[in-house]
Amino acid sequence: MATNLVEASKLSNDVLLVGVIEEIIKDSPILQNLPFIDIVGNGLTFNRELALPTIDFYDVGDTWVESTPTFTQITASLKIMGGDADVDNFLKATRSNLQDLEAAVLQLKAKALRHKFEEMFLYGDSATNPKQFDGLRKMIDLTTASDQLISIGTAGGAALTLAKLDEVIDAVKGGKPDALIMSKRSRRLIQDITRAAGFELENDKDNFGNFLTIYNGIPFWLTDWQLDTHLTTGSGVDNVESATTGGDESVIYAVRLGEGALAGLQSPGGIVVEPIGSLETKDATRTRVKWYPSLALFCSVSVAALIGFDAT
Repeated sequence: MATNLVEASKLSNDVLLVGVIEEIIKDSPILQNLPFIDIVGNGLTFNRELALPTIDFYDVGDTWVESTPTFTQITASLKIMGGDADVDNFLKATRSNLQDLEAAVLQLKAKALRHKFEEMFLYGDSATNPKQFDGLRKMIDLTTASDQLISIGTAGGAALTLAKLDEVIDAVKGGKPDALIMSKRSRRLIQDITRAAGFELENDKDNFGNFLTIYNGIPFWLTDWQLDTHLTTGSGVDNVESATTGGDESVIYAVRLGEGALAGLQSPGGIVVEPIGSLETKDATRTRVKWYPSLALFCSVSVAALIGFDAT
């Protein structure tokens, strides 16, 4: 059963671990809401549906034609993320509140873990670096034309429109998207469009009191790791991305979450805060923050991407 990190943190009595998880999720709608499936082993192999079986009409006495769905087998492997956080023993002895000092050091380590996961969630590519898991850009493959890749339609970038935003939402099948993932610049562009049209986007708050922008009932998940420097090539609706730098274009992802759609994977226990102890080479005590996560797209039509729009 999948659960998000917010709910997982409630199951721990470790104050440091709870603090690390809260630091990771408080400013990240992705990590607040992305469901994670605990798996035993170093990866998960599953069958992704490629094509449905056919259905036809028959007369009495006709020979029925058998057809079966087709699948492709996908393996999502867990990866190793983490880092060590050292607390100086002199500061331990001279600071009156040891717990606060250790928590402050781990807070920075947790923030770095969040940043790296969000970056890989978008840009991870195991072909480029086998230590990474594949992110959304690789899973949808923004370099190849497909039904899940919606282009603004002009080489070199063009203005974002609500019609194209609706199109990428409609490209997600099996239910309404749970989120639209974008940069802050993209959110501002959409707000400018809606204000010019005479209406305002809805707003709500997440569990930490952060404001959420909502379009057509779908919340925006803002991430600082979505670049606004992408570049597309081609012409018309078959535009594809050629690079993530060198241009001034961005991407909006529409995603549906769940065990049959897009979900995170992790080893049982999730994020671990592990005391390593005293160090031999310096006067400090080390704590290790580690996590064995990955990302799985169980159904390819559960996600879609809008590409090729700039700030014009």
